[in-house]
Amino acid sequence: MSTLKGRLTDGLYGLGWSAVKTLPEPAAIRLFRTIADQVWKRRGKSVLRLESNLARVVPDASPARLAELSRAGMRSYMRYWMESFRLPTWSPERIRASIDVKDVHHLTEGMDAGNGVIIALPHLGNWDLAGAWVTTDLKVPFTTVAERLEPATLYDRFVAYREGLGMEVLPHSGGAAFGTLARRLRAGGLVCLVADRDLSASGVEVSFFGATARMPAGPALLAQQTGALLMPVTLWYDGTPVMKARVHPAIEMPEEGTRAEKTSAMTQALADAFAGGIAEHPEDWHMLQRLWLDDLDPRGAPK
Repeated sequence: MSTLKGRLTDGLYGLGWSAVKTLPEPAAIRLFRTIADQVWKRRGKSVLRLESNLARVVPDASPARLAELSRAGMRSYMRYWMESFRLPTWSPERIRASIDVKDVHHLTEGMDAGNGVIIALPHLGNWDLAGAWVTTDLKVPFTTVAERLEPATLYDRFVAYREGLGMEVLPHSGGAAFGTLARRLRAGGLVCLVADRDLSASGVEVSFFGATARMPAGPALLAQQTGALLMPVTLWYDGTPVMKARVHPAIEMPEEGTRAEKTSAMTQALADAFAGGIAEHPEDWHMLQRLWLDDLDPRGAPK
């Protein structure tokens, strides 16, 4: 990223966090819905990619239905940003009232068992709000991983924002994150990872909506190495101010097979749980990048 572009990007995010949170909420909602609709009307690369991804999720959708879904998808995505910019000003009571979590007993019972829990989520709904609810309502701190962004000042903003919500944030690059996550889990802690896209060489190939994609091996490997429970969580909006969430039962660890075979089986089970949540609420899946292998070039990089 060029220095000028980096400064501009960082400045825009800084403006968002400083200005949007001061707007009256109805005005903020209208503003971000307008932004979503304008971006959707321009039919840029991100919107076209979202529509292409949604065509796999809803293969029998007509062009009109796909356009409807992508418009709703951009509104959902902008709701994520509007809420994220405003989250640092929300009271604990507001955070608790803004999410309805179903089957939370899977998580609380898993934490009580003392072996640690790994929560794995796709890019559905607002995962930052879900994390804020965990630290606020359950009063459970957790560790997560963030991709290093350019410029570094932008990455620092995201880290400060998430740490302000009560999260411990580790950089994805550098190779040290896995060891730290394992230590947190062995101590009975909670780790939360967004885990529906991995284009690295270490990604695990899974069948996802009838085609091959790669998802990160980390969640399954951490579960095997530490004995922690691996639980999928899905999120969605339903037209109300309250986001919904579901904690799914822990993924079973195969009793037999090599580590690679166990990792593949557990990651596929995770992908299946993600697919169920995404199929029910496709408009809330914020996947604006290439995901499936046949959408990539032969070297595995995005076209």
